Amino acid sequence: MPSVLPEIAAIAPELIELRRRIHAHPELAFEETVTSDLVAECLTAWGYEVHRGLGGTGVVGVLRSGSGTRSVGLRADMDALPLAENTGLPYASVNAGKMHACGHDGHTAMLLCAARHLAQTRAFNGTLNLVFQPAEEGFGGARAMMEDGLFDRFPCDAVFALHNMPGIAAGDMAFCVGPMAASSDSVTISLRGMGGHGAFPHRARDPMPAAGAIMVALQTIVGRDVDPLDAAVISVGSVHAGEAFNIIPEQVEMRLSVRTLDAKVRQLVEQRIRALVLGQAESFGLHAEIRYDRGYPVLVNDRRMTDFATGIACDLLGEAHVEAQSRPVMGSEDFAYMLERVPGCYAYIGNGIGSRGGCMVHNPEYDFNDDILAVGASFWVRLTEAWLARTVADG
Repeated sequence: MPSVLPEIAAIAPELIELRRRIHAHPELAFEETVTSDLVAECLTAWGYEVHRGLGGTGVVGVLRSGSGTRSVGLRADMDALPLAENTGLPYASVNAGKMHACGHDGHTAMLLCAARHLAQTRAFNGTLNLVFQPAEEGFGGARAMMEDGLFDRFPCDAVFALHNMPGIAAGDMAFCVGPMAASSDSVTISLRGMGGHGAFPHRARDPMPAAGAIMVALQTIVGRDVDPLDAAVISVGSVHAGEAFNIIPEQVEMRLSVRTLDAKVRQLVEQRIRALVLGQAESFGLHAEIRYDRGYPVLVNDRRMTDFATGIACDLLGEAHVEAQSRPVMGSEDFAYMLERVPGCYAYIGNGIGSRGGCMVHNPEYDFNDDILAVGASFWVRLTEAWLARTVADG
């Protein structure tokens, strides 16, 4: 385990208890009232200027030191998942069907740990904006906070975020210049024909063969329309039609997840899906309707900000514990909205390998690894102090 700042190590046990308190009381998107109350209470006690209500349940803590005009934003997400916990831990969820299965409890506690230390030392010159965000899990809490004026009210020269990652050694960190997480779009395809008796298919207009043809043909978009050096994923997650053995259904509904790592590829894939579905439906004599819901955009890390954050991690942890250019992932993250507005960097901190922290997120047996809380907090402290260094000229 990489070393941590001694002052952070000293207060980490208290913040671990706070993390477990949050873990035991998970709240879903835009319902994070108890969590945001706790965050606001802590920040207020430590001397932060606290603002609430952005994005519904979001919290922003502002701390100024010196006369510097530089500013930085650090973001942590607070929401849980609609999942029944199966860890058997003494601090397991007491809210049925809700669980911190992605480590947002740990992200919140890491940032609070850093917040406490920074309030005590104030070894920086400028403005620190701590952003505690609701509704990351598919509901766009970052965009909601921005629509409520996040960066207008709390301007940031740069923004940063951390997410734990099982499968990376505990406390190690991984960075990626450029695209790091995929866009995420949801597509609903409805194919309508004419139902009938299974024994007389010629008297019906069966949508099922068309659905099968479309499922196969969709993969030719990735294999033949998208440049082999680019990435795209089209996954059919649901197909629903009919209820009986001997009845040809009138309608088939298909649900797709579409992910890309480039805005132009994202546009190309949408165009090809629409053309392919409509063409296939027509060839089978069917009517097709397509609902294309654009979700999170591609998360793109700014080169300068990523190089800066990577340097901080190397200085703190040693180069052996830092991957400077990791591979992107096809998962999605709404911090991408913030990075469209303000340059910054999103990075991973290892949750562990194997039985200790290696269980993947969104799993009922997952738990955030408390051993990495002090590492993440130490990184936040060093990054803040370096970005708002007293030796850097204002502006």
